[in-house]
Amino acid sequence: MNAPIVIDSVTALRAQVRDWRQAGLKVAMVPTMGALHDGHISLVRIALERAERCLVSIFVNPTQFAPTEDLDKYPRQLARDLDRLRDAGAHLAFTPGVSEMYPSGFASKISVGGPSRGLETDFRPSFFDGVATVVAKLFLQAAPDCAVFGEKDYQQLCVVR
Repeated sequence: MNAPIVIDSVTALRAQVRDWRQAGLKVAMVPTMGALHDGHISLVRIALERAERCLVSIFVNPTQFAPTEDLDKYPRQLARDLDRLRDAGAHLAFTPGVSEMYPSGFASKISVGGPSRGLETDFRPSFFDGVATVVAKLFLQAAPDCAVFGEKDYQQLCVVR
């Protein structure tokens, strides 16, 4: 298998997706925060069944962490993740930095209700707002034909739907 293309800028991501679309290819996206495990790889396989190209985002989203949680301790294993994506057949890894996703002056956020109430928000009140905001940004940036999410975090899946 070929190594996935690694892109860390929105401009380059959009250019690559545009090239795939011009070639008539469908694009599936698997949003992640990295530290990929077998569950993530199964999502890549599903994405490859649904589209000719699979892009995987690897972005540790600071807006999902409460002030009492340690963002710096979240595992970051990019080389290992890229090896796993290569072996799974993913075509692109989008690995933006925080300043690429949330540039200076960025002030928009999505505030969700409905399925976000209770459970997780009892302990992490802004968690799902952070999830919804980053997923919306990723969808606007990559404009995938479809996205594949796991069901492990069922409440999160309901919020994203």
